[in-house]
Amino acid sequence: MKQNRISEAVVRRLPIYLQVLNELSVREIQTVSSQELGVKLDLNPAQIRKDLAYFGEFGRKGIGYDIMYLIDKIRQILKVNQTIKVALVGAGNLGHALCNYNKYSKDNMQITAVFDVHPSKIGSNINNLVVQPISELAETVAQQNIRIGIISVPAFEAQNVANQFAEAGIEGILNFAPAIIRVPDDIRIHHADFTKELLSLAYYLNHKGEEDDEPALD
Repeated sequence: MKQNRISEAVVRRLPIYLQVLNELSVREIQTVSSQELGVKLDLNPAQIRKDLAYFGEFGRKGIGYDIMYLIDKIRQILKVNQTIKVALVGAGNLGHALCNYNKYSKDNMQITAVFDVHPSKIGSNINNLVVQPISELAETVAQQNIRIGIISVPAFEAQNVANQFAEAGIEGILNFAPAIIRVPDDIRIHHADFTKELLSLAYYLNHKGEEDDEPALD
């Protein structure tokens, strides 16, 4: 595999490629061209070829990509060919939904521990996981070698949870709370802010056609 520095945009497209390839494999399709992937994803085929070429030569001219082979390679690149354990803090409705998704997901990213601060939730079960008090977070992370944390708590609690994740040695955080949180530079954080995305959709719904009439602002 090539060792060039890969841009974040490329890394974020890889799971999208993997999703489409998995859909094709379910339909027992064996090969796919970059042109066909481009049509399905509304992407330039040259961009797809360039993205994949960062990691190696996976396609064959005139034939395209062997789907199962490419699925395996992308899973290796994303490191999801090995189990990565995840801790979730916040056993509310969103936490339940995430655990339900986790139950049926075929990926090797597995929520293996759930925490909360509310006595009414501690000790309850979510898909065979017992909700633990957050005071047990650091010990559980160490015991299970958990590397990723998910925050699904109200905004005012998010920074405190992030701090506890950092102290416990978590390497990456997925934040669902509508809050800006700070973490040390060696921790990777991604935000899944529903409110922000809905507000962005509202803008485009109310400005249909305008984006084609006016120059974009940098």
